[in-house]
Amino acid sequence: MKILILSATFPYPPTSGGTEVRTFNLLKALSERHQITLVTQRTDDISETDVEKLQEWVEELVVFPQPNGSENNSGLRSKMQRLSTFLQQGTPQSVLKHYSPEMQEWVNQAIESGNFDVITCEHSMNEIYVRPQWREKLRTVVNIHSSLYRKQRHQLDGKPADKQLREQLNLPLLRRYEERYCGKFTNIVVATPKDRRQIEDYEPEGKITLVPNGVDFKQFPKRVSDPGGQRLVFVGVMDSPTNVDAVRFFSLEVFPEILRRYPEATLEIVGARPVPEVLELQERPGITVAGRVSSIVDYLHKATVCVIPLRTSYGIKNKTLEAMAAGVPVVASDRGLEGLPVDGGDVPLRALRANDTAEYVYAVSRLFEKRQLRKQLSENGRSLVEQKYTWKRAGELYEKVLMGN
Repeated sequence: MKILILSATFPYPPTSGGTEVRTFNLLKALSERHQITLVTQRTDDISETDVEKLQEWVEELVVFPQPNGSENNSGLRSKMQRLSTFLQQGTPQSVLKHYSPEMQEWVNQAIESGNFDVITCEHSMNEIYVRPQWREKLRTVVNIHSSLYRKQRHQLDGKPADKQLREQLNLPLLRRYEERYCGKFTNIVVATPKDRRQIEDYEPEGKITLVPNGVDFKQFPKRVSDPGGQRLVFVGVMDSPTNVDAVRFFSLEVFPEILRRYPEATLEIVGARPVPEVLELQERPGITVAGRVSSIVDYLHKATVCVIPLRTSYGIKNKTLEAMAAGVPVVASDRGLEGLPVDGGDVPLRALRANDTAEYVYAVSRLFEKRQLRKQLSENGRSLVEQKYTWKRAGELYEKVLMGN
């Protein structure tokens, strides 16, 4: 089968962020049996080595420069102009700013050639390149990494009333946009049960299939022993607003309380591109900002506990699955554990849940002091990932969708 994949995000290296991880690993799984043409965009920080490495996994790699559509002007006038554009065109600025007419022309010609059996959009921002009438020629698939409408709707809950106006105005527009583009595709793929329920609410014509994220066990093997100690680790791309918010919350509000109980405790912040707001945290006692490292799993294996204090993100988190696969006990928020059966009822305890300072301190303290509890979470977490969250399984599910099975 000849598959045309569209990804405005350059999916290499596959540790750069959630979009890159999901796109690359599904692409990798499909490439074992099918011919892949990947059309993507490149930013200035993508090296020639990255391009060469990605080329090894596809039949054809077509790369366009990413349009310079950054929103540098954050003033009220600029925001109102973007809202006006959204109202007129029906497509959010986050999608429009990465739109490339040159890439559109290439895709148009590729579809007209009739050389492909299916076209997939990795992340919904790529839907803009797909025409509704194409579903008469080939299978058209959108892989929704996360629902924009659901994300925006839930983010409103945690914002002060005086900052909600623009988001409130955007919300019905996002729903209308998401409902409209879903109707273009023969098949819709989602990553979480909550996103599936959200898309089902639109009653789109396309079939909806759940394909969860996975873990590469070669990159994240289970550790052979418990290092003990009082060493915490946070892993994530450190220019992501979601990660910056999470690590600053934990560093400034939670970790000082942990240090009062455990003066020898440490917190390592691991991830590429740390912004100034993250770098300044290493001036505080016990905190180290490692930045980009050659092996994330080495830091996970040395940690007593992995903390995932996300407050604004949605969907199944690769960082959560990877920590569990590595056999590291996890303390995470509801957002960090979304979509994962880790506690309650007849579910084996696989992670500890925390959402405020007191809960984090209590959960971390339990794990610092109870080796048996650490062992329990390590074994149960790894078992869950082995059973349900491998890229092999995800790739097989995705392949069935693309083949129309």
